Amino acid sequence: QVQLVESGGGLVQPGGSLRLSCVASGSFFRINAMGWYRQAPGKQRELVASMASGGSTNYADSVKGRFTISRDNGKNTVYLQMNSLKPEDTAVYYCNAHILPSGAAWEFNYWGQGTQVTVSS
Repeated sequence: QVQLVESGGGLVQPGGSLRLSCVASGSFFRINAMGWYRQAPGKQRELVASMASGGSTNYADSVKGRFTISRDNGKNTVYLQMNSLKPEDTAVYYCNAHILPSGAAWEFNYWGQGTQVTVSS
């Protein structure tokens, strides 16, 4: 089985920073794309940032210039550095990865349990 374990969420004041981490573990052949989604109360889940295995990235317009996604393939880990945080960034952040499990013929879409990020004075 494959699991994604997130860490790094918490409470921060506006203008502050947080760094989220997500580690993939289990039996898998390879990890393709990895990324971060978030869901705020009363809103739909949205893509925040993603990175392909080759390093190409995508960002939501609302976080461009403030958030940075990075990836350590050797550690099967993806990070989200969040700077200049705003109250509207408050949400549950979910790690996502497209992974080909060992012995499988196709990849699956895996999700972490979510970590709460709260930006408030």
